[in-house]
Amino acid sequence: MNDFSKKARAAEAEMRSVFPETPLLRNDHLSQRYEASIWLKREDLSPVRSYKIRGAFNAMLKELEKRPDQHTFVCASAGNHAQGVAFVCKHFGVHGVIFMSVTTPQQKVDKTRIFGGDSIEIRLTGDYFDDTLKSAEAYCKEVGAHFLSPFDDDDVIEGQASVAAEILVQLSCAPDMIVLPVGGGGLSAGIRSYLRSIGAKTELRFVEPSGGASLTAAVAAGEPVTLDSVNNFVDGAAVARIGEKTFKALKGIKPEDVLLSPEDRICATMIEMLNVEGIVLEPAGALSVDVLPELADQIRGKTVVCITSGGNFDFERLPEVKERAQRFSGVKKYFILRLPQRPGALKEFLGLLGPDDDIARFEYFKKSARNFGSVLIGIETKRPENFDILFEKLASAGFTFRDITNDETLSEFVI
Repeated sequence: MNDFSKKARAAEAEMRSVFPETPLLRNDHLSQRYEASIWLKREDLSPVRSYKIRGAFNAMLKELEKRPDQHTFVCASAGNHAQGVAFVCKHFGVHGVIFMSVTTPQQKVDKTRIFGGDSIEIRLTGDYFDDTLKSAEAYCKEVGAHFLSPFDDDDVIEGQASVAAEILVQLSCAPDMIVLPVGGGGLSAGIRSYLRSIGAKTELRFVEPSGGASLTAAVAAGEPVTLDSVNNFVDGAAVARIGEKTFKALKGIKPEDVLLSPEDRICATMIEMLNVEGIVLEPAGALSVDVLPELADQIRGKTVVCITSGGNFDFERLPEVKERAQRFSGVKKYFILRLPQRPGALKEFLGLLGPDDDIARFEYFKKSARNFGSVLIGIETKRPENFDILFEKLASAGFTFRDITNDETLSEFVI
């Protein structure tokens, strides 16, 4: 056992004064489906419903050991890191200043305030995270506070490694494979460093959202690069640039060991885990489970741990998640129909719908000077193949239509 693993184990032991180890639970549903022994490391059941409390706790503890007079800690975050920092500020009795963008949902602001109580103050500044981060860094310099990075910090990486330390004790052995999400890289860097330090032969698979593939880009370039754009739907892992220190710990991984999860497919996984298992996962928290179909041939007969990294899900987002899941699975589509402006045309169209076809949206834009009107229609059905039948009927009846379900531009502005 080298120095890193000793420090990670020590950090894990210190955490027991704050919260118990998160459960490692065998999931029968997934195990049967993939003919493997699938275990879920339930970081969504930590006190702040994510693993971020680990890195924040360890980094703050180490700083207080070095500088007992340090009483102000600062972070810039609108999500799990902010809540973790708030929680440990209250635990250590220090002052925390948490910078959030002005556009942060009130639910996240309120939750952070609940965890931190009187120990923290929240400052809303900037429309974008980069602006918020600059304000936080400037404040640190001004008052001599300590900045708590969400991932690119040696003490944070060490704290996140405690997840691996717990897994090996709970499982009584090293698993064949661990599947873990990647955002800035703190969790993955910590777990990889820990396993390497003890000589474990565990394989790792790294999962990031398709709209925030910063690790994929870094592996291809051999160094961290900044993505031109990021899809923020998977907000817990949508990072434009992986950390310098985290990538150093991840350097040398194979490109084929990094997998991408499409945002709509993640939604389908979230809905399934909620409906079948009663497990509430945020988009980033579902990443490890989402890629299991792609790993099916590799994991058969093996012991696999999926890290469900967070469950901070605002149920006001549920309609959007359900919508995206339906679109991914092919049971909901949107199309624009050119409807003749003559009596009976609408009735004729309705007569073509099958018994399982349900109209979820109908907007008719009538132009009196034209022979046709444009109709935006959303249809939900029970089986994807029902749309093949419907579209064939529409074509045979002479209706002109355009499927816009996967047209990102039209979907954004019309749907």
